Amino acid sequence: MKTIASLRLGVASMVLAASMPALAQEARGNTAPAEAPQEKAGEEETASDIIVTGTIAFRNRTTDPNPVLSYDLEYFQRFEPVSVGEMLKRVPGVTFTSDVLEYDQPQFRGLPGGYTQVLINGRRAPGGEADRSFFVDRIPAELVERIEIVRSPRADQPSEGVAGSLNIVTKEAATFNGGFAKLGTLINKDGTFRPSVAGAYAGRIGEDTSYWAALNYQERRNPKKKLSLRFDDVATGPLDESNPVFNNTEIQDDTRDGSDLSGSAEIRHALPGDGFVRLQGFFVDTDRNEFERSVTYEGADLDFDGVEVQNEEISQQTYALSADTRIPLGEKLNLGLAAGWSGYREDTATTVFVGENADDFDDVEIDDEDRIRIKDDEFTGTGYLALEQGIAKVKLGIDLLHKKRSGLNDGDFLSGEFAVKEKRYDPYARLTLEPNSTLSADLGLRYEITRRTVSGEAVATTRYKAEMLNPSAHLRYAPTAADQFRLSIARTVRRPSYDFISPFQDEESPGDDDATRGNAALRNESAWGVDIGYERRVAGNGIVGINGFYRRINNLIELVSLGENPDNPDGQLFTPQNIGRGKTWGVEIDASTPLTFLNLPDTGVFANYTYLDSEVTDPFTGEKRQFNNQPHHLYNAGFIQTVRSVNGSFGMTVSGRSKAQASNFDQTVDLRYGADLEAFVEKRFGKTFVLRFSAQDILRRTKYEDFRKYDGNNYAEILANRQAGDVDEYELERERAGPLYQITLRAAF
Repeated sequence: MKTIASLRLGVASMVLAASMPALAQEARGNTAPAEAPQEKAGEEETASDIIVTGTIAFRNRTTDPNPVLSYDLEYFQRFEPVSVGEMLKRVPGVTFTSDVLEYDQPQFRGLPGGYTQVLINGRRAPGGEADRSFFVDRIPAELVERIEIVRSPRADQPSEGVAGSLNIVTKEAATFNGGFAKLGTLINKDGTFRPSVAGAYAGRIGEDTSYWAALNYQERRNPKKKLSLRFDDVATGPLDESNPVFNNTEIQDDTRDGSDLSGSAEIRHALPGDGFVRLQGFFVDTDRNEFERSVTYEGADLDFDGVEVQNEEISQQTYALSADTRIPLGEKLNLGLAAGWSGYREDTATTVFVGENADDFDDVEIDDEDRIRIKDDEFTGTGYLALEQGIAKVKLGIDLLHKKRSGLNDGDFLSGEFAVKEKRYDPYARLTLEPNSTLSADLGLRYEITRRTVSGEAVATTRYKAEMLNPSAHLRYAPTAADQFRLSIARTVRRPSYDFISPFQDEESPGDDDATRGNAALRNESAWGVDIGYERRVAGNGIVGINGFYRRINNLIELVSLGENPDNPDGQLFTPQNIGRGKTWGVEIDASTPLTFLNLPDTGVFANYTYLDSEVTDPFTGEKRQFNNQPHHLYNAGFIQTVRSVNGSFGMTVSGRSKAQASNFDQTVDLRYGADLEAFVEKRFGKTFVLRFSAQDILRRTKYEDFRKYDGNNYAEILANRQAGDVDEYELERERAGPLYQITLRAAF
């Protein structure tokens, strides 16, 4: 009797062999926004110091009392990341549950994307996703000065990063001088080219005014192949996974092709003392097409069963404008003021075609049409007073936010026009104590006041009020110049998904006879968290660190039954409510150091490893499990070698993760990925030019998904079948993209 493991190999080989001929025929909220920018040690850098250099960059060592990992763009630049998503592949504790070569929604510590807060220059970045997450693959790496992983927030930072916060800092006029230009191209394995071009310049007007401006255009294409093998139950009983009955196979072409136009600008004027006034702007305009064609073949003889084509036209824009100032009111007293606007626009149209002509895959007709339109605006304001007296620093301030999100958003439980308005008033107090050079403590309180209104077509308007006190305490102890210990405790929040608070009722969800109704009165989830870490400086500018964390999450949002479905007595009526509790914990280890202790100063090594675990009660089965799609293990390791004799460098990095599982009421999904290998080689020409060749997905990474699907006419019947192990369909899905090459020429001036 064959096992599932042997069937995966045997049937996959059979289908691939049989299907190849057919395939050939188809062809800056706010992280203290008014404080001075964090500058690198030493003098102001020039373009050639950053763009054309043989110096290997390592993780920054920060002295923040709270745990923050800081990486300059130079840490990633050699491997030529196209977006912030590709940068995050190399930092500890970050993973993605995306298609191969797609790095869109970051999952810090393996938790779902909505638990990660994304900031741009310390301010919230509104995104199009219903769970309030932000797709970082739209932010080009070219405009980034550094990224910061804030593991635990201070009182003057937004509290929404339960899993952590990503702060994307765009290049700053005060830390850079000169200009650069970039010309490059991405080359897919089929030989298709996609160009990119960028330019930037930073300079000064007189002694007190500095400015920065940058523009970036890039095209990207990611063609993927997917194969699905499906096995059915048998007439005499449930599916026997040791000997399933093969049903059909689906072969899919999935190509994402588009462009991003982005830019940033800043002007900064120094005021007497250490004050300043600054204006910043940032935008990203994305146009993307996603084309999928799926052909299904039945039985072992692979008889043609039909074709489905899905075409998705995506238009997305992100904008950010801000102004901030710090005004000295005396030798020890400063006034800070800031105001900003962030906007997100999306217009996505999806059309699905179906056909039954085996000889002409273009002979299709429209089967379904869908559209998403989002308009999201956030206006923010900040004011604070900061006083320094002896060993103590006191900061009293308030953050204000007015948000309106409207449009048509097709989330899990949302269908129709809607509008969400939120107002927040967040006063805070922060006390920093530094009794000596070895010890510092940061204590704070942040009081978040939320007023939310949800409205929609032909439904009653719902108003929600909430107030929450979020304490934080951070301790840093540095007994030597090389060692530092940190202990942090903080309370964080996660706000409900837009689809969960929508006022609409979604029919046939989660079962065919069931319905799900949104709940605009959902409370915020909250979490108490602890981080304990140690860092040691090694080999001059290298760092080795270890951090342990624990999060206890309350008010988890889960579906509950309200009783019989009034429109169908065979089903149930469900709504999301705050009834759950969960916890997650883990250990993060990272190292980035030159090998000078081995007499190899021109060799830099980088490695990180993260162990993750969690416990949550499944809302459908009542069983204990991990958070969906959280792997136990994440790793990344690599090196960079400078070859001075030829004024060049080369390097490689490999990354991967262990398998994970997602549990929904009617199916479970086992997810795993193959290892990912990328490499680069570069040649520098004097202090002006650098020519670089890089490659991704060298190992032809595969994404593996195994689905166990349970059937029934309603919620209760589906769960009964699941408890009995009565699998209705077993599916193996495999996806692969292939190597992606990039040639880049950079010039500094």
